[in-house]
Amino acid sequence: MNGLSDVRLTLHSQELTAGQDHGAREADMRGAPSDLKRWDRFWRRLHTRKALLELTPAQLKDVGLTREQAREEGLKPFWRI
Repeated sequence: MNGLSDVRLTLHSQELTAGQDHGAREADMRGAPSDLKRWDRFWRRLHTRKALLELTPAQLKDVGLTREQAREEGLKPFWRI
């Protein structure tokens, strides 16, 4: 399942706002040490995997995933790729 960890889906208006805040944070991270960038990737994986678990069947169909695939990816720990 290539790239599922980085799937960005906006489900609610709160997530849209969080995504905008995250975009500003990514801009700040460009010159950051590699350890901070690693934690940023972990944070992104954690939140995108949680979002996969909340998708409706129609949303899963839109991104081309089955419920089982989304569950498998969503339950992975954030440190696993």
